[in-house]
Amino acid sequence: MPEPMQWYQKSVEQCFQELKANREGLMPTEIQKRLEIHGYNELEFKKPSILMRFLRQFHNPLVYILLAAGLITGVLTYTGEEMLADTIVIMGVVILNAILGFFQEGKAENALLALKNMIVSECTVLRDGERKLLPTRELVPGDVVFLQSGDSIPADLRFFHTKDARADESSLTGESLPTRKNTEPLEKPNLPPGDQTCIAFSGTFLVGGAAQGIVIHTGEQTEFGKIASMVKQSKPVVTPLQKKITEFTQVLIIAILGVGTVNFFLGSLFGYSLIYSFLASVSLIVAAIPEMLPMIVTAILALAATSMAKKNALIRRLPAAETLGCTTVICSDKTGTLTKNEMTVKKIYAGGKNYEVSGVGYEPTGDFILRGEKIEMPQFDLALQETLKTGSLCNNADLKCKDNQFSILGDPTEASLIVTAEKAGLRLSANRLDEIPFNSENMYMVTLIEGINENILYTKGSPERLLALCSTQLIEVSVEELIQERVLLEAEAMAQQALRVLAMAYKRVPKEKTSLSEQDIQGLTFLGLQGMIDPPREDAIEAIQQCKTAGIRSIMITGDHVLTAKAIAKQLGIIKQEQESALIGEQISVMSDEELSEAILETSVFARVAPEHKLRIAQQLQQQGHVVAMTGDGVNDAPALKAADIGIAMGITGTEVSKEASAMVLTDDNFSSIVGAVEEGRHAWNNLEKAILYTLPTNGGQALLVMGAVLLAPFVPLFSARLPLEPVQILWVNLFDSVFLTMPLMMEPKHKNILASLPRDSKVKIADSLFLQRVIFIGLAIAIPGFFVYYHFGNPAVVQGVIVDPLLLTQAQTAAFWAVLLVHFGFVISARSVYKSAFSFSPFSNKWLLLGILASILSRLLPTFVPSVGVLFRTAEFPVEWWLVILPCLLPGFIVLELDKYLRSRS
Repeated sequence: MPEPMQWYQKSVEQCFQELKANREGLMPTEIQKRLEIHGYNELEFKKPSILMRFLRQFHNPLVYILLAAGLITGVLTYTGEEMLADTIVIMGVVILNAILGFFQEGKAENALLALKNMIVSECTVLRDGERKLLPTRELVPGDVVFLQSGDSIPADLRFFHTKDARADESSLTGESLPTRKNTEPLEKPNLPPGDQTCIAFSGTFLVGGAAQGIVIHTGEQTEFGKIASMVKQSKPVVTPLQKKITEFTQVLIIAILGVGTVNFFLGSLFGYSLIYSFLASVSLIVAAIPEMLPMIVTAILALAATSMAKKNALIRRLPAAETLGCTTVICSDKTGTLTKNEMTVKKIYAGGKNYEVSGVGYEPTGDFILRGEKIEMPQFDLALQETLKTGSLCNNADLKCKDNQFSILGDPTEASLIVTAEKAGLRLSANRLDEIPFNSENMYMVTLIEGINENILYTKGSPERLLALCSTQLIEVSVEELIQERVLLEAEAMAQQALRVLAMAYKRVPKEKTSLSEQDIQGLTFLGLQGMIDPPREDAIEAIQQCKTAGIRSIMITGDHVLTAKAIAKQLGIIKQEQESALIGEQISVMSDEELSEAILETSVFARVAPEHKLRIAQQLQQQGHVVAMTGDGVNDAPALKAADIGIAMGITGTEVSKEASAMVLTDDNFSSIVGAVEEGRHAWNNLEKAILYTLPTNGGQALLVMGAVLLAPFVPLFSARLPLEPVQILWVNLFDSVFLTMPLMMEPKHKNILASLPRDSKVKIADSLFLQRVIFIGLAIAIPGFFVYYHFGNPAVVQGVIVDPLLLTQAQTAAFWAVLLVHFGFVISARSVYKSAFSFSPFSNKWLLLGILASILSRLLPTFVPSVGVLFRTAEFPVEWWLVILPCLLPGFIVLELDKYLRSRS
């Protein structure tokens, strides 16, 4: 059964018949019926209630840990442990996280609202034979709409009349140049929007000419509406870091509660009171819970986001800062991201010779090269000079310079011709007598310029059209018979290099000739061809090479033609040969997901794509296990930006829709800024790994200290009398350690050649063998000195299970408190690198860590100077000579970690 015809395949008459409409417009009764069927021409989005959106933020395993910590400290407060302040701090962390998540979840809604706001408010409609200015939302299928240059297109239309109509569809298709519109149906099925030349799309603009069309789709049935539906249906992507944290916290919850329960039953089994067993288990759980882990993660990502902002990459969602570190594929637009978005003439054919032109962009500096040698203006033959003059004088653009920065007014293609003439030193100004503007029927532009003894008609346009109007050509200084076939071969050769080719011709006319008519455009003399292209950014070429070194694949996805895309991809280094395969939107449309997935393995260039194609490409790459970064600037990019692991919008040329759907915005629209952000993302993960591998082993050490005390209590009466550390002291260690020791680890300098390694596997878990090994060995390195110091000084305070000297016992706890702290100091000095020895880098390279250690010491001295703090945290001054036993506790954590790193380096 043949597929139903699409609107662009149908004739104008078929469209009117199918829509049951006519060129006089719809009747009022019919309009009301259609409004009831199709609804208003607007995008409607149902918002979840604010309360539900807020409550959803608590549905997270990491939040469960924090809530458990708050509950435990709250219970301790109720039982007289005076931990109200700690309870408030922990619950404050939970509330803060919920508020941040609440606002972040509104981003998708903002993207949909931005789509809705792109619909224009009023338009000119023909109804019941009369033209009316009506609200756009009242349009229905079958309405006849009138458009003039500059108008926004209010709904999807099938044109039935056009006059030199050109539409800017860049926000929908990614095509940088305006699309010429006509009324002719097209035969091919599955054409992307950019190739549907008889259709106008809602939310785009008519930038030239005039047109009339019949409404074929409104509201959510328009191309914009389909994109809105895709954005709504796209589930928010869970970043690799979020997956890891979720998995890790689930395991941590089970482990902590399991160990706490076992500890409680062991205490009961050994004959201790239920209160002692409960408090011991509570202490163990408080010791094991990483209360500040969410804030540590947020702080690291915030620092990474700050560093990325300095490299022109603004992070809108913090987890994206780490996602960049494990990105394996970057799918990038071409225009403006990989290229300069500045048309540049690269080749000229004039007088039978082929010239190359150096320089890029709108800065008028560059050389003319003939047969490999640079030539200066005096060496230019007449044909080349006249070709350059024609490009400059048959032109409506303007080149501006302010503070040595060049910009253009007008069409980029015309501007490139002015720049090329100025590179030759031709700064031309002339009195224009008349002009025939470019139009789609003639395919040329003509100007009549006043001369001294005669006037000159200059024209530029399509090579095929212009050559048909020429009878001679200028060779050197003589006029010879035109050989069209040779010129067309030269034009085709330029086109094969993805150059946009314009032909130049002129004609001398009498001085009395001051106006132009179509009859004057005959018997022209052909001058030459100019081939131009939007050149690749030099820094993008280097960045793509860096991506290859870093194990990141670069893919180009563009709305431009396939020849242009492949030529630019080769220059960038994305592909080696232009003969390599590329896919266009038509081919993708008929592919199954399995076929597309297989094709993606060998294809790095995708051209003439539609919004759904970009989305499918991103999804298939993710199915293959890739972490995908997707760039975009148009409305068409929103679904793919949201679906990708990290969506990257353009800050200069990007629409509000693309920015709202993205996780990161490039302020300079430059591909190389992505590579700089990837570098920072990898650094963020390195710091995060260091922070976790420091924080969790220290928590584990304190948990071992408590559990070990319970296990040893039957044999050591001291441990049955009082635990080595009070819960309030454990919480103090955890909170202050996070601020003064873990936070400075984030300030570690970035190590060299961070992009020289392959991307980190996003599937690797936080709780891997390295993590478990360090939790166990570092935990023992912390617990054993704590046991020893507490036992050594506190054992005399307990006789036959009875406390005979409460002050001595408190002093012993304080000494154990300091012993644990000193183990942490030694441990954190080595923890500055996960794998490299502490002796391989300067101890003074991270001044923040040295200041953190000093601040940590001062915080522990606070009870000495403020007695009430000592009472709150149950500490007491002890004899100075005890320090001889306590100070060596600096070494165990440092030695154990350095030994572990040494053995790993040897194996």
